[in-house]
Amino acid sequence: MLTLKKTVQQFGTWLLLLLVSLQVAVAQQVVKGKVVSAEDQLPIPGVSVKVKGTAQGISTDENGNFSINANVGESLVFSYVGMEVKEVKLTSANSLNVTLTPTTGNLDEVVVVGYGVQQKKLITGASVQVKGDDIQKQSTTNALQALQGQTPGVQISSTSGQPGESMRVIIRGVGTIANASPLYVVDGVLTNDISYLNPNDIASIDVLKDAASAAIYGSQAANGVILVTTKTGKSDQPAQISLDTYTGVQKLARKIDMLNAKEYAIIMNEGAVNGGKTPYFTNEQMANLGEGTMWMNEMFKDNALTQNYSLSAQGGSTKSTYSTSFGYTTQEGIVGGKDLSNYERFNYRINSEHNLYNDIIRLGEHLTFTYLNSNGIGVGNQYNNSLRGAFNTSPFVPMYDEEGNFYDNTNSSWNTGEANPYATMYYSNQNDRNSQRLFGDIYLVVEPFKGLRFRTSLGLDYNVNESRSYTPIYRLSAYSFNDFSRINQNMGKNKSLLWDNLLSYTFDVKDDHHFEAMIGSSAFQYDGSSIWGANINAVFNDLEHAWLSNATNANDAAQMTLRGAPDDADKRMSYFGRLNYNYKGTYLLNATFRADGSSRFARGNRWGYFPSISAGWVISNETFAENTKSWLDFFKLRASWGQVGNQRIDAFQFMSPVTFLNTNYIFGNQEGVLTPGAYPSRLSNINLQWETSQQTNIGFDARLLQNRLDIAFDWYDKITKDWLIQVPVLATAGADAPFINGGDVKNTGVELALNYHDRIGEFNYSIGLNGTYNKNKVGNIPTADGIIHGANNLLFANSGEFYRAQDGFPIGYFWGYKTNGIFQSEEEVDNYRNTNGALIQPSAQPGDVRYVDVNGDGQIGETDKTMIGNPNPDFTYGFNITANYKGFDLAIQATGVAGNQLVQSYRNQTDPYSNYTTAIFDRWHGPGSSNTMPRITEDARNWTNFSDLYIHDGNFLRISTITLGYDFGKIIKKNYLRKVRLYASILNAFTFTKYDGMDPEIGYAEGFASGVDLGYYPRPRTFMIGTNITF
Repeated sequence: MLTLKKTVQQFGTWLLLLLVSLQVAVAQQVVKGKVVSAEDQLPIPGVSVKVKGTAQGISTDENGNFSINANVGESLVFSYVGMEVKEVKLTSANSLNVTLTPTTGNLDEVVVVGYGVQQKKLITGASVQVKGDDIQKQSTTNALQALQGQTPGVQISSTSGQPGESMRVIIRGVGTIANASPLYVVDGVLTNDISYLNPNDIASIDVLKDAASAAIYGSQAANGVILVTTKTGKSDQPAQISLDTYTGVQKLARKIDMLNAKEYAIIMNEGAVNGGKTPYFTNEQMANLGEGTMWMNEMFKDNALTQNYSLSAQGGSTKSTYSTSFGYTTQEGIVGGKDLSNYERFNYRINSEHNLYNDIIRLGEHLTFTYLNSNGIGVGNQYNNSLRGAFNTSPFVPMYDEEGNFYDNTNSSWNTGEANPYATMYYSNQNDRNSQRLFGDIYLVVEPFKGLRFRTSLGLDYNVNESRSYTPIYRLSAYSFNDFSRINQNMGKNKSLLWDNLLSYTFDVKDDHHFEAMIGSSAFQYDGSSIWGANINAVFNDLEHAWLSNATNANDAAQMTLRGAPDDADKRMSYFGRLNYNYKGTYLLNATFRADGSSRFARGNRWGYFPSISAGWVISNETFAENTKSWLDFFKLRASWGQVGNQRIDAFQFMSPVTFLNTNYIFGNQEGVLTPGAYPSRLSNINLQWETSQQTNIGFDARLLQNRLDIAFDWYDKITKDWLIQVPVLATAGADAPFINGGDVKNTGVELALNYHDRIGEFNYSIGLNGTYNKNKVGNIPTADGIIHGANNLLFANSGEFYRAQDGFPIGYFWGYKTNGIFQSEEEVDNYRNTNGALIQPSAQPGDVRYVDVNGDGQIGETDKTMIGNPNPDFTYGFNITANYKGFDLAIQATGVAGNQLVQSYRNQTDPYSNYTTAIFDRWHGPGSSNTMPRITEDARNWTNFSDLYIHDGNFLRISTITLGYDFGKIIKKNYLRKVRLYASILNAFTFTKYDGMDPEIGYAEGFASGVDLGYYPRPRTFMIGTNITF
């Protein structure tokens, strides 16, 4: 009986187990499927596929396929970088096809902040991010150029159209009369520029605009911070190989028309007659004049090439990730052609990370090596500007003589002093420059348990450079010649080391209270050295052999130079911390503090302290906002306050250096005997300290219409005080003026960014608009007259001051005479009298400028000079349009400014024989002929005084990029080809402006003067075709 009962029990147990197994077998299944992109329906390899709530997960293979065990009713979560996360609940089907759509600024995605990342929806400061894909679509050699017009509050302009030139970046207005450039941080390592980077290597660029966001960088962040993150591989990602290329031709977008030979002769005759002279040319002579040499045609070259080739690979396993690339870029100049102006860049990058122990210890590096080679012409000021000669040389000077050599104008019957400007450029700019740069860091991350993280990194920026130049023997005019062949050779090297240590801890209290705490230290050291030499009498007459060893002069010491010196050493030690807190993702608080010690200042003033605090309120999370969900998806108010600093002066400026130059002295009756000596060359100031920038910011971020419309608004008030400046001292001081702290500038403005994106069937599109309004005002200048004076001799020989920084005015404003038309007759001259009946302009004649008596004292003098222009724009703005449909894609990007003025000074007014632009056709040449441009005079009496005749409207709107592409991957349908995109682009496509110069975008600055066009090297218009192929 017992045996039977036991048998029945065993049978029942086995039956129950069998039933349970059958149930599990029915419920548990192998789910197979494929993941494709919504944009092109191509498979996506490396997509993470996880069973929700479990640790079970896999990745799709190179064909986008996956296979995973899961239970009916469970959900699979699909995630991939750049795509929206998708969750799919399983039914009885065991075949699943999933389509992922690209992210459109997902609020859960992270953005880069100082020393870390943070969810976009939790950001309480003012920052903006631009994705690497958007940068690469612009096909520019410099990543900053691709940001133009895309980042509100950030004005980016080219310093020159010459290949390889950098960009001028101003964040929320000019804040100093010194260097106003932002701090650049690439993968956590500080640098002064990013023009050496390959834009294809960039994953994102984040701009920290307010002090609360930037305060974590303390003394380096007064002008804002630009964070660059380069590409990295992903875990469990199959190898992805990409080839990106483009080839383009460049040409001058807008050329200035100069007078031809006959027009020039007419103007020269008119100037002579107006001065009481006999005309230079008879009617018969002028009838025989042709066009002459049109120097603008000779200087500019069409069809200058630009090319780029970039090959990259990235991927990863469960233990290691990698991303590597090779890049080559070349660009020829449109001025002088490739022989005089060109740029080459070779890039290699490797980023990798390795899991050394159970996700607890990771080791990685970011390394970039760049080799640059370039030669270029002089740009910018009137003395080192190759284009300026083309504006001034008459069309009478031939390009070549009868033997095909550059024409020697020494024996000219017209003007023996003027020289062939192309030949001058050719002889004076035979140079070759190259540099090698190793940049990056190696880091170690230790995470002993969840939430606690320690990271230490050692960063390096090592740069070696050399340059050589050769100047042959030549003679082009009575004043332009070189009697000795000359060789110059320079070499230098510098390095900076950065050691960062970060300890962070993330934890929750009762789930609703989330904390992120971080403390850190940073040690920085910079040093370098250089050597340079020059000699004459070259053995070989070409640049290729331009080495000092090939210069044979050994007797004329005045023609030999050999010097060497260390670079300014710089050391900093920093300690910093940050605390983030949020309650249910609704109430947000952020506080940072940084202490910086710098060798730039004397003991007692070396440490600066930079705090910040910011807060946010996600109103859309509140229960009272529930009834807005139909149209308001997200709304966050935020406010911030913070302080940052600036220490950008040379080393040891607080000290009084001793010089041995020009110190020889003759004592008593020892005539002819020079006794060497030394003296302090500059007065000291041990109280010198940091510039400080304090900023308050209030703004909001919103999403509306089912996440179709994004809005970001900011109001800011930024004051930068205690400038590092030199002020005049009496000559009896016996030394140069010391550096002191004094002066401030206030920038106040608003920013607005709108972005709308939607889909109509297979047609996707987005429209982005952004704009900034900024006002700039200087105060508390520590001089007797409340003015920091601008330099002389910038516009032409012996020209006077025309810009300044002054209490109550914008920084670098244009200062000169106001005009009120042109005197049309002797009667008008005679009627322009003061209250005492005296002539206000007694020497004026019909056709001369009528100056405004601003102060009302009845005469024209220095006290009548006033603000006549402002180089700082009131408005900066931009827009972008993107669209794609069935493999086609279109992108249009634009940028513009408004409310600023430019100074145009192409002509050397002290030379009566300089040429004119065709704008001179609008001159006064009789009553009623013109009321804006004065008559021609040889003494240029209407132009030697700086007035609003030089001022031009600087407003412009530039369609900077138009790109149309098509991805043939959808047609080819090969699993190993994810993308085969061909595209055509136009860069600098159209410019809408009233400015009559070559280019209204003038980023060149001299000191704190900006917006000055002395013959600016313009940005070219580029037509290109390219490919993007991804395997």
